[in-house]
Amino acid sequence: MTVSLEQLRRCHVAVDLGAARTRVFVKGAGLVVDEPSVAAVNTRSGALIAVGALAEKMTGRTPDYIRVVRPVSGGTVVDIEMAQRMLRHLLGDKLRRQLRRKPRLRAAACTPHDSDPLAQRAAVETLVGLGARRVELVDTLIAAAVGCGLPVEQPTATMILVCGAATTQVAVLSLGSIVTAERMPVGGDAIDHAVIQHLRHQHELMLPSQSVRPLQVALHGNGLTVQGPTYTEIHGRDVATGLARSVTIDTAAVRQAIQTPLTAVLDGIGKVLRDCPPDLVADLADRGIMMVGGSALLPGLDQMLREATGMPVQIAERPDVCAVLGLGAMLEGRVQPLALGPISVDGRISVDGPVDDRPLSERPLSARSAADDLAADLAGDDPPAGERPTAAE
Repeated sequence: MTVSLEQLRRCHVAVDLGAARTRVFVKGAGLVVDEPSVAAVNTRSGALIAVGALAEKMTGRTPDYIRVVRPVSGGTVVDIEMAQRMLRHLLGDKLRRQLRRKPRLRAAACTPHDSDPLAQRAAVETLVGLGARRVELVDTLIAAAVGCGLPVEQPTATMILVCGAATTQVAVLSLGSIVTAERMPVGGDAIDHAVIQHLRHQHELMLPSQSVRPLQVALHGNGLTVQGPTYTEIHGRDVATGLARSVTIDTAAVRQAIQTPLTAVLDGIGKVLRDCPPDLVADLADRGIMMVGGSALLPGLDQMLREATGMPVQIAERPDVCAVLGLGAMLEGRVQPLALGPISVDGRISVDGPVDDRPLSERPLSARSAADDLAADLAGDDPPAGERPTAAE
């Protein structure tokens, strides 16, 4: 899954197939698709009834012959044919015609960290079925880090937490590569499930899955802390009678119910920090953790992580679309790698570009690097007095 920036610059479209939402970035046009990864199918005829937001609204409200499906689960395409049909309709006729004009359409796709070869092949086949001649795969962690503006190409540690619907990924990056990473099989869906199960078992109340996120916003108020509201009223359906019913619930009990999935996230962060070299951990003490992903918008999650880890925690400006925007930045050539080359025989570092072969004493001061000055000191090659920097400089 290693791909160069030069290869990515040749791509025309970037796709982020997530368990919750599908996003498409087209070079020169920006983000053109941001819709739920849902499709509604007529089981009698096999026809596609709806995709995206409309299909998501149909969940739990359809007759027997209409089935609502999610072709992506856990960041992996589980139904290639349905994913292709969904993408075709999400792109629309106009955008499909524009992409079809390119004789050798190249695409890039985000894939979860350490995804298996079968999952990677499913992503490739999905885009090849849409007309892509070549598909480049990029780790979601790197794409998201680029999308939220982290200096991933620098020799300093940056820590990113990708909070998805089905999985949560955490990694430490330096010099454009992943130093250590961990993927946990818990995400926003696991938190939703914990809330639903708590209400069902403790209050005998059934809650539609679409109502859970608004419930979390009302529940936590100021966050996943005691500063939130003490009680809140919830509307749902009685388990025994099936009739509509309202209950007043203790928010502290619900906060306790969602501790299990959140604890798994903290365990993953702890493992990454333990596997990280000490010098990079020292960098993270100042930089902290950058949160991205749709579930990063859960109110108070950043505060809970800040209290549990003792590290600074920030949420990206647009956390839900960071991955596809980062991939788009690579496509458009807005990401430049740090120019590093092999060390030559004389001990100097080779860099790309023209080389100044003049002796150090003959080069203007502005053309010298810190490495050149150090080499001059060791060799006794002092610059002329007129070119020496003064204390004021």
